[in-house]
Amino acid sequence: MAATLPVMRAFLISSALVAAFAATPALAAGDCTPEPLPPAGAVPLVAIEPEAAATPSPLAPIAADSPWRARFEAAADALLPALRSGDAARWQPLLGGRWLSEGDRRDVAALLRDRCAAFAPVLAAPGPVERRIFGWSLPASYSAADRAEIAARPEAEALVCWSAGQGGDSAWPKTAAEADNAAGRSYACARIAYSMRDGVPGWRAFVERG
Repeated sequence: MAATLPVMRAFLISSALVAAFAATPALAAGDCTPEPLPPAGAVPLVAIEPEAAATPSPLAPIAADSPWRARFEAAADALLPALRSGDAARWQPLLGGRWLSEGDRRDVAALLRDRCAAFAPVLAAPGPVERRIFGWSLPASYSAADRAEIAARPEAEALVCWSAGQGGDSAWPKTAAEADNAAGRSYACARIAYSMRDGVPGWRAFVERG
């Protein structure tokens, strides 16, 4: 009887694994169907204190006459082909080079390989894709002096988003939180930080999954 216990234990573990995989439709079918969200009003297992809702800053297209626009366009022109190549030797230097941690490098590589992620249709598109470059709208409470001071800074950030489909304004993110490269998004985005300190141009991209 004792000799049969390891066999029975292995059988039970194998059966449990089979049941677990069968209960996960995306794994069983190999598709990209997201798992259903919990129903609204569902009671959490652990009580969570409500947090004050923060209003995210809306995104706005960078103005055509902005001196930053051409810089971000040039950066985006270099970034997308590097990401499409799938070669870390091409995209890693644009994402920080030696400053990109090993963990972040693995995360980016996994995102670019993920056939269910937002980047998948953009990277696989046979032809040109649509592109939008967004900045953050300044609050109405900012004075003219505040706006001038921000415009004069030697650095700026923008979100560059691509889409393989044809869509109107509704197909693009409205806030930075929506530029999370989650599965099911109709666009994929990268954040670009650009610097002109001492008159020397330099930029770094960030490809993140929310």
